[in-house]
Amino acid sequence: MALEAKILTVSDSVAHGHATDRGGIALTSLLREAGFAIVDTKVCEDGVASVSTALLELTESFCGLVVTTGGTGFGLRDLTPEGTRAVLEREAPGLSEAMRGVNPLGRLSRAIAGVRTRALIVNTPGSPSGATECLSAIIDVIPHALTLLAGENPHPHAPKTTQ
Repeated sequence: MALEAKILTVSDSVAHGHATDRGGIALTSLLREAGFAIVDTKVCEDGVASVSTALLELTESFCGLVVTTGGTGFGLRDLTPEGTRAVLEREAPGLSEAMRGVNPLGRLSRAIAGVRTRALIVNTPGSPSGATECLSAIIDVIPHALTLLAGENPHPHAPKTTQ
């Protein structure tokens, strides 16, 4: 299975051309090193509606990883988790818990992770170091998660279950 990823940068200043997307650049580098093809990148303003709309577009007919960068803190405009939660079908709290544990400042993160159809969505901080630290904490299990989302059986000898 080919590993594909999309990156969503959530930032008013980047969306308006007042800042460089450093978090997205750092995530692109990390994901490529881990064997992912970056198939799309997008920038949107902070806000519940803007994040949820962008995520709906990025996950449409997509089986892969969607990583957001930015908007996970305590700022008044930091609404990435709320926008993400609005589109998730199932949360994956173990991933966000693992990301919060990599750094003492991670305890201040409101980032979430979960599934929409066959896409795994993961929120990371906007800083390049925070984004890469958080994603590095879970990158080892993401290929397995994507295999499961694709409907492939990673354990061919395991008994089949019905839902």
